[in-house]
Amino acid sequence: MTDFKNSELRKKYGIPHNAVITIGGTVGVGKSTFTHALAELLGFRVSVEKVDNNPYLGLFYDDFSRWSFHLQIYFLAERFKEQKRMFEYGGGFVQDRSIYEDTGIFARNLYEQGHMSEDDYQTYTQLFEAMVMTPYFPHPDVLIYLEGSFDEIVQRVRERGRPMEQQTPLAYWEDLFRRYEDWITNFSACPVLRININEYNCVEDKGSVEVILPRLAEKINLGRSIRSYN
Repeated sequence: MTDFKNSELRKKYGIPHNAVITIGGTVGVGKSTFTHALAELLGFRVSVEKVDNNPYLGLFYDDFSRWSFHLQIYFLAERFKEQKRMFEYGGGFVQDRSIYEDTGIFARNLYEQGHMSEDDYQTYTQLFEAMVMTPYFPHPDVLIYLEGSFDEIVQRVRERGRPMEQQTPLAYWEDLFRRYEDWITNFSACPVLRININEYNCVEDKGSVEVILPRLAEKINLGRSIRSYN
């Protein structure tokens, strides 16, 4: 899609050119595919998680308990820098996975499974609160939460997931699904737009995500109006 068509589409639906949109949802829900399709439709840049240079990831999979705190601190620092970068650039981004999911889902999961000590978990949580959950930190205009039934998501993992994901016990996916549902129910850092995965089909038609743009624009502009009023 040309820049002109992107601009006309944003104008048609009233989506600001400098919006920052974050995509959330459990593993297998199709965040990456949706992120790229939406960014292409709007003419926005894509922000993706970079794991190639992560010095702790391999160590973590060898020994969860020893390296979980280090890994989570590394993710926090990298995602903090990336979120600042998007706003300093002037917006116009769709981000694959948010900084908020780490503390509410993955770090908490490691702690509850005994892979992170009480002191480490409290230190991590307090650091997250001080760095991220403040009015001085630039929060996204909206978080799009992709959701579907548990059976639908598991089927997607079995069809499209990595070999390691396909071999993961069903109980893990059930626990993760529950954690995500609990997390999004209590999420309040920015406006949330919940989108069912059956509303579009990015695999066959990237443009099918246009169906969500009226609701997306409404969430973004309502959120901005409330912030400017406050």
